[in-house]
Amino acid sequence: MVGWAIWITGLPGSGKSTIAHIVARRLLKQHIHTQLLSVEMLRNVLTPRPKYSGKERRVVYGALVFVANLLTQNNVNVLIDATGNRRSYRDAARMSIRSFAEVYLKCPLELCMRREMRRKRKFGAPSRIYLKAKKGVSKTVPGLGVPYEEPLSPEVTLDTSKLGPNECAERIVNVIRTKFGAGRQARAANASVL
Repeated sequence: MVGWAIWITGLPGSGKSTIAHIVARRLLKQHIHTQLLSVEMLRNVLTPRPKYSGKERRVVYGALVFVANLLTQNNVNVLIDATGNRRSYRDAARMSIRSFAEVYLKCPLELCMRREMRRKRKFGAPSRIYLKAKKGVSKTVPGLGVPYEEPLSPEVTLDTSKLGPNECAERIVNVIRTKFGAGRQARAANASVL
């Protein structure tokens, strides 16, 4: 038995971290244990003073995919919270992780910018990135300085300009149950303990 991995992608400010944390809590209540793997958490270890260059991003996302794959091979379910602005990063995960799904949080750039400006919980992400990009301080912000390549065929697309975080989380949990039979695995694990 192997674990599964869900990559929640979208522009900064689309709701990835908020939704990923809600999904993790809901799954835990259902006795489905997951490891939340944030690119910011990994970046703090690999590149404590990030430059967000293309080369650096390839290294960080390569490590992210490697860790996620390793965890799933050891029967750990993984929620990946990462923009992954290039399709190639997410495609690498799809090719190497046996049980994988991509969730695209679609949200207009202008709304993402407004959300990012008033965000209280940052979940380790740098603050005011869009403002820095507009002022020319940062030239590597996905959606402004560097492209964000939308997924071509994600398993789930959720429009976070129309759906709230709880509704998005519930839809993701339903996909996990349907695609990976997560509820059956949890019940089987609990039964084997008895």
